[in-house]
Amino acid sequence: MAEVATSASSSANSSARSVSLLVVVDPVARRLDGESVRIAKDVLSAGAAHTKVCLPDGPEEFARALRRRGSRRPVVVGDDSALLRAVALLHRQRELAGCALSVVPVGSALGLARSLGLPTGAVAAARTVLDGAERRLDLLVDDSDGVVLGAVGIPPAPIPVPGRDDAAPGPASLRPWLRTCQSLVRTLASSRTARTAVAPGTPGPARLRVEVDGVTLVDLDQPVEGVSVTPGAAGMAAVEVRPLSVGAQASPLTASGRTVTVSGAHFRYRADAVVCGPVGTRTWVAREGAWGLTLPAG
Repeated sequence: MAEVATSASSSANSSARSVSLLVVVDPVARRLDGESVRIAKDVLSAGAAHTKVCLPDGPEEFARALRRRGSRRPVVVGDDSALLRAVALLHRQRELAGCALSVVPVGSALGLARSLGLPTGAVAAARTVLDGAERRLDLLVDDSDGVVLGAVGIPPAPIPVPGRDDAAPGPASLRPWLRTCQSLVRTLASSRTARTAVAPGTPGPARLRVEVDGVTLVDLDQPVEGVSVTPGAAGMAAVEVRPLSVGAQASPLTASGRTVTVSGAHFRYRADAVVCGPVGTRTWVAREGAWGLTLPAG
């Protein structure tokens, strides 16, 4: 893993801050868009009092760099997969509460970054790291200690392929980024359950029991087309169940609560943009303000 330390002088940038940054550049970002990575590094190095740049070759070095950040503020340069990996690592280290994460989105899969409000241009995103403000965001934590920032989808609908119109959409309430990702992301190294690429084809109906705060929303006798669980507002999870429609379209069932449990025959699910399972039951708990992200001020 290559490391480069730079210091910004007042003559180079009169707005240089006392902040010290640890910039961790995902190897996929370096391979796909080296120019954006270079621009981001230049802007960050010029705008911070001290910038340490780490160029990990793989997930283990990525994790080691974050663990050894000391008092430096971590900045991840990479796609949605890199963002998810960083949050999962900080969660396992129980350091999310005291750590504000900054991200410069670089890569082909940036739908999650966009949905969170991050600029996707290298200059604008790097300036957000320097001038933005921390915002505390909700997430979901499952009973295997996995984290979800965007949404859970059951069954795991395929991610659309750019230029094709035949990709099946997911549940209606899934956030737009889940329907517009440009590529399948890599398996998260931190997964506690088996995770595989999304298989093509439309998932069939499932028989699941969905409980929200202990109250059954739908039971095994009602086949469903899809279930989505997303971090809602004020530490609540938003749940939508789409019953299988026969003839007239069935109305979705919705609920919100702090704990959501799904059980049934062994099923797979998509957590953000990776597929997990199969499992017989899974519980997600919504956590309010569990992680911090630097977003544009104002």
